[in-house]
Amino acid sequence: MPVDSYAAAGRQVEFPRPGCPSCAGWMVFWSGYRRWVREAGRCWRIFVPRLRCGPCGVTHALLPAFVLAGRLDTAESAGRVIEEVGCGGAGARPVAERAGVPHTTARGWLRRFRCRAAQTGVAFAALAVELGGEALAPPADAAGFAVAAIRAAFEAAVALPGWAAVGRWRFASAVSGGRLLAAGTISPWLVVGRRRFMTPIPSAPP
Repeated sequence: MPVDSYAAAGRQVEFPRPGCPSCAGWMVFWSGYRRWVREAGRCWRIFVPRLRCGPCGVTHALLPAFVLAGRLDTAESAGRVIEEVGCGGAGARPVAERAGVPHTTARGWLRRFRCRAAQTGVAFAALAVELGGEALAPPADAAGFAVAAIRAAFEAAVALPGWAAVGRWRFASAVSGGRLLAAGTISPWLVVGRRRFMTPIPSAPP
């Protein structure tokens, strides 16, 4: 859904009820909270439901795919900056201006992405192969490899129902649990039915 439509729908959005990412148990809705999301310079207030796992008792926030944990701006905004600056060689300031975000915000995204680019690249490259895509050879530039691996994983995922219309940066946010640019993260995971394509494992310290 577009951000504005999602915000307008509020609690009326038809939220999915996935398996627990901790134990794959069945979860039930457990209240929720509201938070802000910025897109193209405009802020929207959205409702984020929480779910509770019956078997293990852990609660999880069900973030929409356009949301990055701990970040105000959408996954597409961050991804656009990362691609243009990290791979295209453009300057952070003009790219941030075109994306409608402060220069310091864009610089923070780039720093966080580059910090764990090697781990991100390996994780998404492995996910691409697991989903039927081609194996990637890591180039010297870790950030470029990470972006290429995200593209490859998404291209492989579009063969699965529902992913084609999502876009690669929403996809990257979804399979990382919204933690693609979070201070602490796990490797990407994707669950289809009861099958987990990648087991979440702790990453190296940021």
